[in-house]
Amino acid sequence: MRTAIVTGGAGSLGKAICRKLSSDGFTVYMTDISEEKCLEAIKEAGLEGLRVKKLDVTEEADWISVYRDVIEETGRVDAVVNNAGINIRYNIEECSVENWDRMFQINVRSVFLSIKHIIPIMKALGGGSIINISSVCGLVGHRYTNESYTAAKGAVTMLTKSVAARYGKFNIRCNSVHPSTVKSGQVNSFLADPERLRERIEEVPLGHLCAPEDVAAAVAFLASEEAAFLNGVQLPVDGGTVCD
Repeated sequence: MRTAIVTGGAGSLGKAICRKLSSDGFTVYMTDISEEKCLEAIKEAGLEGLRVKKLDVTEEADWISVYRDVIEETGRVDAVVNNAGINIRYNIEECSVENWDRMFQINVRSVFLSIKHIIPIMKALGGGSIINISSVCGLVGHRYTNESYTAAKGAVTMLTKSVAARYGKFNIRCNSVHPSTVKSGQVNSFLADPERLRERIEEVPLGHLCAPEDVAAAVAFLASEEAAFLNGVQLPVDGGTVCD
């Protein structure tokens, strides 16, 4: 059975990704800052059959430990989904150096550490799929989004392309998914402001927000054999927001 690791698994988007990959036949490891957080998320969502691991995505030792444990338990890692991320909502004039650094620590350093330590494993296994959750803000400047977030997601986009170019020869595929605003727990309070909600809906040609399940379906496709020749792709899941 194929094995997948999902970071930020206890959040709304992470749970949807874990659910979809599990239904597609993967042995899924839900990872987050604590095992307790994962177990609570699994219970709340009614998920079954998932395995959990504590993973602070900013800590190199945690990545080494998780990959070692998964290989010992299953013998393989077929897909890694780098989903963990945050948004500290200050524009560039108001953003502190500490907040800027925190955005890059969680949103970019985590992806770097994940890829750094999975590549030797996937080389030895004959390949694998790395899927990085970026954003439409990793493709274009976005007037409603703070610069620290767009800069961090842009870094994830280019890291994805660089890894795809260098490691494709090892049958390691590295692709990124770019959602528009996702209607999830992380942004529901932000979108409680009717004006913000209106802004975000009006920029989507399809006329509604992205659902976690929309992103999960894209992730599952990139993890599947149907996407075996897709490498270095930036896949928007945005209802046409950046179709130009």
